[in-house]
Amino acid sequence: MMALLDVENLQVSFGVATALRGITLSVERGETVSILGANGAGKSTLLRTIMGRVRCAAGAVRWKGVDITNASTPALVQRGLALCPEGRQLFQAMSVEDNLLLGAHLASSREARERMEDVYQRFPLLCRRRRELAGGFSGGEQQMIAIGRSLMSKPQLLLMDEPSSGLSPIAIGHVRDILLQVRETGMAILIVEQNVRLATEMSRRCYVLNRGLIDAEGPTDKLVQDPALADAFIGGVLAGPLSSPTS
Repeated sequence: MMALLDVENLQVSFGVATALRGITLSVERGETVSILGANGAGKSTLLRTIMGRVRCAAGAVRWKGVDITNASTPALVQRGLALCPEGRQLFQAMSVEDNLLLGAHLASSREARERMEDVYQRFPLLCRRRRELAGGFSGGEQQMIAIGRSLMSKPQLLLMDEPSSGLSPIAIGHVRDILLQVRETGMAILIVEQNVRLATEMSRRCYVLNRGLIDAEGPTDKLVQDPALADAFIGGVLAGPLSSPTS
């Protein structure tokens, strides 16, 4: 069966610095895949390149078999991809509802309102506080807004960039629950993370990125228990019991 997303030999450079050195990966329909790696490994650059925010120098990105390499971000959103960026990147002085509406700027007013009702049903807190300014929310609540904004484009694939970044353990737990809920709808997710436990709970399959190269790929729970990989690239072996991901 054709993969939803195929990335083949992707290469990205910034001047004389090479950020990605031949990345190949895939995401199947309805699958959650994690990308692990230390700071500077190229994880965020990979997501931004897939979404057309960074141009690649070589390689290909295919969506349902169609070449979308270096396509514009609006064109990719229309095809069914959405990026929830690192750091949330909300408009702090705008209301929750106005932030959400930005995620549906390519849709008609009627479609945007229908999508907003779906988001409010999924996240009742946002509905109750929809008129409040986004800057008054906690980090975990702001991540909820950011995820809701991404869902407003009705994506088939959600790209998540470091959703646990800067959050407390309790807030990370809430974000995990939200993403598990999204996963249960059948939406595919490609998640970049340094939080090994969150990645393991979210996905069965992962790639380990190191200095722009994929050093390993395979079952998430096995890779994060590999001492050499864990110590070198992902901050140590994961200890303790794991939940059993179903996707």
